[in-house]
Amino acid sequence: MAAVGRSGRPLQLTLALLKPDAVAHPLVLEVRARRTGPPGPARPGPAWPGLSDRPGASWRCASPAQPLCLCPQAVHETILSNRFLIVRAKKLRCGREESRRFYREHAGRFFYQRLVEFMASGPMWAYILAHENAVPLWRSLMGPTKVFRARNSVPDSIRGTYGLTDTRNTTHGSDSPASASREIAFFFPEFNEQVWYQQEEPRLRCGQVYYNAEERVHCVFTDEETELT
Repeated sequence: MAAVGRSGRPLQLTLALLKPDAVAHPLVLEVRARRTGPPGPARPGPAWPGLSDRPGASWRCASPAQPLCLCPQAVHETILSNRFLIVRAKKLRCGREESRRFYREHAGRFFYQRLVEFMASGPMWAYILAHENAVPLWRSLMGPTKVFRARNSVPDSIRGTYGLTDTRNTTHGSDSPASASREIAFFFPEFNEQVWYQQEEPRLRCGQVYYNAEERVHCVFTDEETELT
């Protein structure tokens, strides 16, 4: 249990999704090794769905001296290292109908059905993140939607590092505060944003918070805990 300090600036909320491709893949691309040293042996054939769609993609196994890094944990660490507060987090699985409703603004587009099927294909992680600039910062960390563009223009972004295709691009993030409110309500119907801003946000903003590693979220100190500290 680690305490987290904050500035006094108001917090903004955003929704972050860790998509089925990220949750399913047991390995991450050894990007650092690929950039700084000779490329490792590529796995023969598309060992994971969509791998063959990624230009120049090659997966390599870590050596005994390199412990395997799980993509979900790597993204989680990125969230923490960029000083987001994790307000809520849960693992879930969307059905096709839920996926259709979530992406209804894209209905009729050529990629809509493929996106719906993909989002319903496996478990995901959903996060409510808080930060002074939560929406733009999370979108900046994700990188461009198109993985090829992310790999070339922002290679250290989440999508540039872990994305496979434009559909299997690891993460989702709200594109505006209004979208964040709508999307948070979709995945966290039990979460009351107005009450959160009244009761939890002032304490989180002032640093009365600690990270609970077991629950994978940040928690507000109780009055008794605050007095003890």
